[in-house]
Amino acid sequence: MEHSAMANDYTHSIYMPIPWEIFHRDTRVLAQRIIAEHHRYDGIIAIARGGMIPACIIARELDIRTVEAVSVASYDDRAQGAPRMLKGVDTDLVGDGDNWLVIDDLVDSGVTASVVRNLLPRATIATVYAKPEGQAAVDLFAVPVQSELWLLFPWDAELKPNEPLARHHAGPSKGA
Repeated sequence: MEHSAMANDYTHSIYMPIPWEIFHRDTRVLAQRIIAEHHRYDGIIAIARGGMIPACIIARELDIRTVEAVSVASYDDRAQGAPRMLKGVDTDLVGDGDNWLVIDDLVDSGVTASVVRNLLPRATIATVYAKPEGQAAVDLFAVPVQSELWLLFPWDAELKPNEPLARHHAGPSKGA
């Protein structure tokens, strides 16, 4: 696992909000790619937290009812640090991951995927979105995204009115 002592800082990234409808569509694209592989899985393992919602969508689309979760934390807000295993899997159920599908929302640097790969070396790892740095760490993904983007998932965002752009760049507005 390649991981530098220096944490990745994404606080100055370009934000890309993803609405529920687009996220659902992109997750179904991933399901179609998984189905195209012509492989039936015994179950799905969601990487908590981001992988839980796409794992539910994928489980429905693939008609899989056995869903497990693993939890690896590597972000503090928008800064990436060393990964920490918070919850493993039921090894009596999933073994080394053979015939299991691991789902996450995004592969960024590949750090989390590498931790899960070490835990479940025979599992298939799939993500909805993939940045170039992490694409090699997963087996399948639906949508490539640029490195400088910070994806703002619908469960991480709130809808609220925003100020007109002109108010951010100039003094008091003239007229009403």
